[in-house]
Amino acid sequence: MNFNFMKITVCNGMDAEPFFDDFARLRMTVFSEYPYLYKGSVDYEHGYSDTFFRAENSIMVIAHAHNGYILGVSTAMPLAAETPNIQQPFLDRGEDISEIYYFSESVLEKEYRGQGIGVRFFAEREAAARRFGFKKIAFCGVVRPDNHLRRPPHYVPIDASWQHRGYEKLDGAICYISWQDLDETEESPKPLQFWTKNL
Repeated sequence: MNFNFMKITVCNGMDAEPFFDDFARLRMTVFSEYPYLYKGSVDYEHGYSDTFFRAENSIMVIAHAHNGYILGVSTAMPLAAETPNIQQPFLDRGEDISEIYYFSESVLEKEYRGQGIGVRFFAEREAAARRFGFKKIAFCGVVRPDNHLRRPPHYVPIDASWQHRGYEKLDGAICYISWQDLDETEESPKPLQFWTKNL
């Protein structure tokens, strides 16, 4: 990719509301793919994003094409500002959630993947975690069975990429988030596995 024709900007989550339409578009498009299989709606996106937009020390990393088109977004926020279901696995372990920075999502259009933008998303969020004085980073990924009917034939999990960046799977740390799958008529809770990295 020629980075002369793309730029990365970082803004505080409280200042990111003008990007809601792009944020929602990317989440609904990217997360419709396996393994999330999310059947998105603008109403769900409004409810989901409200927590992020109100959180102090939340950030949004934005990848812009040369013409201003937003092709990817990545977000992070203090775990203490997240919803209780996401905090609970750490509270159960007796951890101080005020010391943990939570990477919410990275959503990037398919044609721009594998060109270093995802690496930049991680780098910018890690820099923010250090700048804000957090001691640990956490994020989670949905867990699907290996024999899931919608699993693509050549699907490769990105666990190795996370491990390469120094993240480790936190055994037994599972949270549940509800959304509507493509094959569902209503929302249902999905298990997500946490990964962490000490700073």
